[in-house]
Amino acid sequence: MGGVTSSVAAKFAFFPPSPPSYKVVTDELTGLLLLSPFPHRENVEIVKLRTRRGTEIVGMYVRHPMATSTLLYSHGNAADLGQMYELFIELSIHLKVNLMGYDYSGYGQSTGKPSEHNTYADIEAVYKCLEETFGSKQEDVILYGQSVGSGPTLDLASRLPQLRAVVLHSPILSGLRVMYAVKKTYWFDIYKNIDKIPYVDCPVLIIHGTWDEVVDCSHGKQLWELCKDKYEPLWVKGGNHCDLEHYPEYMRHLKKFIATVERLPCRRVSSDQSERKSMDRRVKPRQSTERREREREKPPKSQSKKSSSKLKISFDHLDRSRRSVDCHEKTRKSVDQIERGRKSVDRVRSE
Repeated sequence: MGGVTSSVAAKFAFFPPSPPSYKVVTDELTGLLLLSPFPHRENVEIVKLRTRRGTEIVGMYVRHPMATSTLLYSHGNAADLGQMYELFIELSIHLKVNLMGYDYSGYGQSTGKPSEHNTYADIEAVYKCLEETFGSKQEDVILYGQSVGSGPTLDLASRLPQLRAVVLHSPILSGLRVMYAVKKTYWFDIYKNIDKIPYVDCPVLIIHGTWDEVVDCSHGKQLWELCKDKYEPLWVKGGNHCDLEHYPEYMRHLKKFIATVERLPCRRVSSDQSERKSMDRRVKPRQSTERREREREKPPKSQSKKSSSKLKISFDHLDRSRRSVDCHEKTRKSVDQIERGRKSVDRVRSE
């Protein structure tokens, strides 16, 4: 059932630019991957990453010589790396951060088809690359999610207890709530951010335009109210859905936020806490089937007595946690409910 739900979400909610705004080419002299038509930059590296769901996604890593933080940026709908390229360069320079951007499955030159659960696998693959290839530590990573990108951002953030910070840019409460003021979460809804944000421990900055015609500013305000560690939000007066970067207060506030979180002491979490949080930091169970799934995932007691020096959550563990969410989507409702839910998600295309 979860696979059918994902296909419905992909059909009605995802709109990758067609054709893509760039191509991936190999430099004949160096063998490096490049984004065409952009000129080669010494501090920019293009990578292709295989996800656990079998797709190959394109990532763009921008180095800054003075960086102490790395921004993992999940872009919005109807955009790809070519359209985000110059902004990524500008953000890296002005914020003095390393920056990793990527295209979701089915976007740009990434293979596969867009779906909610593919984006979860996509961001996990990118985060794993940051750790294993570029040497980033969890406590130095800032997750940044714009609009639809708030979905994979919060999903990963709710399972990584040592993150430095999270930025949500024009975020959504959930896909269904973009169009309807529903009071509870339905199984066919996508990106259930409203249920996941209470499980994020690190500081959270929310940026939203007051004149947003795609995702009402009330989404950002409600998510801010649900944050555990609230940072002063930025409500951009007159800002719409896709123009907040053009307001001078956007960069000023973002700089201030990053400077603030970089001064905070490193987050220290014991190995026992890491094991517990990696298992439990998910959507709160709503049915007995979900509780049984969670019970099956609990590790034996012997596994909880790991060395306190092991602060990094393994990605095998994250994959199991993510798969458990996929699994109990399959046990929810009958196929007939998809037809009733179809009307609830089809207007998300307005983004």
